[in-house]
Amino acid sequence: MSGAALTIGFYLPSCGKGSEEIITAENAINQNIELNAWISIDTTGGVTIKSHRAEMGQGAWQVVPQIVAEELEVDMDKVNILFAPGDQKKYGPQVTGGSSTVSGGYKMLLRTGATAREMLIEAAAKKWNAKKEDCYAENATVIHKPTGNKFGYGELVEAASKLQPPQNVKLKPRSEYKLVGKPLPRQDTPLKVNGKAVFGIDKKLDGMMYAVVERSPRILGKVKSFDDTEAKKIPGVKHVFKMQRAVFDNMQEGVAVVADSFWAAQQGRKVLKIEWDDSGFEHLSTEELYKRMKEDLNKDHLNDRSAGDFVTAFSKADKKVEAVYETPYETHSCMEPLNCVAWIHDNKCEVWGPIQGPDWIQSDLSQRMGIPIENVTVNMTFLGGGFGRKAFMDYPHEAAVISKQINAPVKVIWTREDDMTQGPFRPGAVYGCKAGLTKNGRIMAFQTKAAMQNMDQQGPHADKTMYNSSTIEGLLKGYLESVPNYSFGDVPTKSPIPVMWWRSVYSSTNGFAYESFMDELAHEAGKDPLDLRRAHLDNDRYQALIDAIEEKTGWKTRGKNSGWGVAITECFGSIVGEAVKVSKNADGKIKIDKAIAVMDCGWYVNPDIIRAQVEGSIVMALGAAAKHETHFEDGKAVEKNFDAYKMPRISDIPEIEVHIMENSERPGGVGEPGLPPFAPALCNAIFDLTGKRIRKLPFNLDEV
Repeated sequence: MSGAALTIGFYLPSCGKGSEEIITAENAINQNIELNAWISIDTTGGVTIKSHRAEMGQGAWQVVPQIVAEELEVDMDKVNILFAPGDQKKYGPQVTGGSSTVSGGYKMLLRTGATAREMLIEAAAKKWNAKKEDCYAENATVIHKPTGNKFGYGELVEAASKLQPPQNVKLKPRSEYKLVGKPLPRQDTPLKVNGKAVFGIDKKLDGMMYAVVERSPRILGKVKSFDDTEAKKIPGVKHVFKMQRAVFDNMQEGVAVVADSFWAAQQGRKVLKIEWDDSGFEHLSTEELYKRMKEDLNKDHLNDRSAGDFVTAFSKADKKVEAVYETPYETHSCMEPLNCVAWIHDNKCEVWGPIQGPDWIQSDLSQRMGIPIENVTVNMTFLGGGFGRKAFMDYPHEAAVISKQINAPVKVIWTREDDMTQGPFRPGAVYGCKAGLTKNGRIMAFQTKAAMQNMDQQGPHADKTMYNSSTIEGLLKGYLESVPNYSFGDVPTKSPIPVMWWRSVYSSTNGFAYESFMDELAHEAGKDPLDLRRAHLDNDRYQALIDAIEEKTGWKTRGKNSGWGVAITECFGSIVGEAVKVSKNADGKIKIDKAIAVMDCGWYVNPDIIRAQVEGSIVMALGAAAKHETHFEDGKAVEKNFDAYKMPRISDIPEIEVHIMENSERPGGVGEPGLPPFAPALCNAIFDLTGKRIRKLPFNLDEV
C-alpha cells in the first residue's frame, strides 16, 4: 500500500463535512485514515484499478476502469481490475441501481486518474531536474519533450508516492479522449468465455456446507410444525432447523436443510413434512388483486405532483379522453438464481455473492447480526443478472443466520422455483388516465391515478399515508412545463404480496400508460404522434431527439397505417425514444419487424455497452409486454419455472438499431432507461396497423 507503489484514492471527511480529498496510501496510514484505493501502480508498471460497483452484465467492470485509465494515460490491456469490497465510508454509495454508476462517480474517477498522472509527471520532472510543463504522459510512460527521454510508470512510483497529491488537476476536454467514448472490448468477456469469471454460485470455501430452505408457498406463512425424520436419513444431511430472514419489516420463516452437498440438501428438503400456519393475512388471486386496484381508482389519490386546476380545466376541455391501462406482476428471473456464501465466526461476518448493494448489505448485516460494521466484509462476485432483486438484503441475511447456527461457512442456493415464487415481485398496476384537449389539439389538462402496491409501504409498520414519489418517473419532464393543469397521484393498494424494484422501477409501468395515452391523445387531436410530442416539448434536447427519431425511421415518409409506433420516456437522467415497426405475416398474425432506439444519456463512456444494454432492455421489455407474467391463486405464485413463465426466444427478437445522441449534457443512466419506451411503442404500432388499442399487458401477439 505504500513505499514501493503509488496507491491513491480519496476519502470522505466524517459526517460529510468538506469535499472529498485525494490522498496517497502513505498519507492515509500516517493520518490513520482508511483509504479507498482506486489506483495502485507497482514497480513493474502494473496498474490495478478497483471497481466499486457490481457487474451484472451492464458493464461497470469495464466503464469504471475505462474512466480512470483515460486520465491516467494507460491502455486497458495493461490494467488489472478488482472488485472493491462493500464499504460506503470508503467508496461512497455502491448500490448498482438507478443506472447511477457513471452519473454518480465519473467526475471523481476522472479526477483520481488525472491526479495519479500528474504525480508521476512531477516525479519524472524532478528526476530529470526539468520543468514539469516540459513533460507529458502517454501509454504508461512519462516523456520529456525537449530530449525525448522516457520513464515508465514503474520507475516513478516510489518517488511519486512521497509527493503530495495536487488538489486541482486539469481534466482533458472530450476532444482529446483516447478511451472514453470509444467502443473498447470488455475486460470481463474473456473471463466469461473461458470460465474464469467467478459468479456467486461458483464460490467455494474450505469446509463449506450447502443449504436450501423450504419456505411457505404463501410467503408470509409461519412454521407451525415440521418433521425432519426422513430428511435426516439422507446421506450427507447434517442439520435441519427452523429459521427466519428479514424481508422489509416482516420476518419470513422457513426450514433450512444443511448438507455436505447441494444434492443432498435438496433430497433432504424434498422429504420434509411441514405444517404451515397461513392465518392472519389474505390469500389473494390475480383476479382479486386487479379488482381491488380498479376499485381503488375510484378513491381519492395521494397527490405527488400537481399544477393549475385539473378538474376545472378538464370540465371545460373541447375534447375529453379517458383510458385505463393494466400492467402485470413480474418476477426478476435472473439466469443465476439467488445464492450467497456466509461465514460467521469470532464476532466477524464475511459474505461472498452476486450482490448489487455491498454497502447496504454490510450495514444491514452489522445491525441484524450484532457485529461491528468494521468486522463485516462483503465481497462482490460477478452476477448472472440482477435487475434490482440482488440489491435486496434478505438472501445474505438468510445465509448469515444459517452460518451462525451451524458454526461453519455455508452456501445457500435458491432453486429456480424459490426464485420465481417467493418474490418480491414487480408490482402489477392499473392506471386511470384523463386528459382534456383544446380545439387546436393542445393538451390543457392531464391526470393520472396509479393504483398499485407502493414499494415504500412494505410490512406491517410501513407508513400507509405515504404517497408514491415516483408517479412521474418515466414521464418527459417537458410536459410539466407545457401542460398548464395536471395531477399525478397514487392510491396504494393493500396486499400481503411483497413487491420491490424491477429494471427501470416505476418507469417500466408508468411509461406504458403515459406513452400509450399520448398516442391516444394524438389520434383524438388528429395529429401525428411525434408532432404532438414536439409541440409540447419546447427544449432543444427533446427537439434534437425527435429529429433523430424522424431521421432514423424515415418517419415523415412512412405510409399511412404502415404499422409504426413511437414512445419517448425519461428516467435516471436519460431520455430514450423508441420506434417499432410491425406487419402481418402470411397467416395474418402480427410480427415485429424492427425496433429503432435513440438514446440520449449525455456524456458517455463506451458506445458498445450502451448498445448492448438497450438491446437487452428491449428484449426484457418484449417479454413483459407479450410473453410472461406472474399469476396468483389462493395467495400462491402460479408460475414456478420457465415452462410456464415464458421467455422471449431468439426467433421472437426483431432487428434492433441503437443510435446514441452526441451532446455535452451530464451523464445519465443506460442500464434501465432503454426498457420503458418499448411496450408503448409496440402497442402504438399495432394500433397504427390494425386500429386495435392494447391497454392491458401482457398480450399475445398471435391473438391481436
